[in-house]
Amino acid sequence: MNDISTSPAEKSSQRALPRWGRILAWVALFALLVIVAMVLLQKQQGPVAVGQKPPTFTLTTFDGEQVGPAEMAGKVVLVNFWASWCKPCEQEAADLESAWRYYQPRGDVLFLGIAWTDTEPASLGYIEKFDITYPNGPDLGTSISQAYRITGVPETYIIDKNGLLAYVKLSPFTSLSEIKASIDPLLSP
Repeated sequence: MNDISTSPAEKSSQRALPRWGRILAWVALFALLVIVAMVLLQKQQGPVAVGQKPPTFTLTTFDGEQVGPAEMAGKVVLVNFWASWCKPCEQEAADLESAWRYYQPRGDVLFLGIAWTDTEPASLGYIEKFDITYPNGPDLGTSISQAYRITGVPETYIIDKNGLLAYVKLSPFTSLSEIKASIDPLLSP
């Protein structure tokens, strides 16, 4: 007979390990459910609401400059979330740059590009490819995109001179005239 006997102490230690494993598995499952619930709640809430104050943020550009609430105050601010791997972002890139060059001399319009979940080399390659001259920077830790509750890219938010969200575009702009039509009503003559 090949009977292997174990002492009560050995049986106890063999049961303790699986018990800790089960506890750990339940904790991990609970944490995963909490994360999924938070993501679903965020998506259900949708983007920030027009007419409300949007989240404030400070963007560190790829050039190392800081653009924050002080630089945005009293200006119409276009905030564009994009990614180098995003084909619809590429479709609107030239029109956004043209709009920036049109409005920049006024001094009361600011464009900010926010690279979402992208690497710096890929982002800089995108900026160079489309000759983008308005300030752009990475969304480190996705803190800005989470505050704006974005669901994908491109997404554009336009803030009026009073600091209220005036316009939300959850898809690419299709023309320069569409961009102008969203900004012009917010400008003083």
